[in-house]
Amino acid sequence: MKPKLFEALMQQPNSEQRQLYEQLKQKVEHPFIKRYVQMGIKEGFFSDVVHALGRMHDTLVPAAWPALIGRSIIKVMPTTEAMERFPLDVDAVAYEYAEGAKTRLSGKKVATVDINTDVLADASEEWTREFLEDATWNVLNNAVTKIGKAVGQKETEKIIALYAGIADADLATGAVLAGGGTVMNWTKLLSLWYAVKSEKWLADVLAINDMQMAQLLNDSTFTNAQYLQAGETDLDSGVVSSALGMNIVSSPLIPNGTAYAIDRSVAAVMLLRRDAAVQDWEDVKTGKYGVRATTRFGLGVLRANAVAKMTNIKTTLT
Repeated sequence: MKPKLFEALMQQPNSEQRQLYEQLKQKVEHPFIKRYVQMGIKEGFFSDVVHALGRMHDTLVPAAWPALIGRSIIKVMPTTEAMERFPLDVDAVAYEYAEGAKTRLSGKKVATVDINTDVLADASEEWTREFLEDATWNVLNNAVTKIGKAVGQKETEKIIALYAGIADADLATGAVLAGGGTVMNWTKLLSLWYAVKSEKWLADVLAINDMQMAQLLNDSTFTNAQYLQAGETDLDSGVVSSALGMNIVSSPLIPNGTAYAIDRSVAAVMLLRRDAAVQDWEDVKTGKYGVRATTRFGLGVLRANAVAKMTNIKTTLT
């Protein structure tokens, strides 16, 4: 397996991830790394430590995102800064002076939002040295996959919590939309879309629980409004369909009975200081060794009224 993701990562000279992996290359005697390299070479997956780390990274990253919709519902911006400040403009107007001239954009700065990249999501697996000495390749590779999924879930939970924490009065229309205790349907989808549109934003994603997705697929008006083409569907990523310009994503991490329509371009930002990376760890005193996955990022709401929220949707299929 050619570690393409890893190769691209290692071409970034000053990234935190590259620094972590450069350090990890020196730890060939760490019980987990040592066994991972030995068994991987035995199985013919790679030939040395560098290729082993590439395989480990390229196993971890894809495992982190299936059905974990966090990065599908927020704008992701890589950064190397500990903090970034976002100015919020209002009443912006463009002026054109003459045909072919440059355009000047003017707006009053009324507020700023500071986002610190101080959120850490991590997950780990631990074993005794004796267990590692006998671990097979499938066990080792499965461990990397498990921590990838775990760190992706933690990241998604934090992003959903960011939206859940928006005050009701700050949402689109200034209130939570009422689901009326009935199933999710085309009318509710329109209400969410229009709530964002009424604030002069344009929702591009609808985030719902798997139950609400099932309810939509049981609504003939919804299914007749579109064809679920294979090119627009990515079930592994939780993307089931699209409507009204919104990707419709579902996850069990969205509370059953709740739905969000979001304009990702302005609603919130995820500043990604360090993407998912593999690290070793050990506790010599207790004889425990293992591997962990970490990400470092920051989250912040920019335009709360670019988010519409609906609650009290029926939590059963019919």
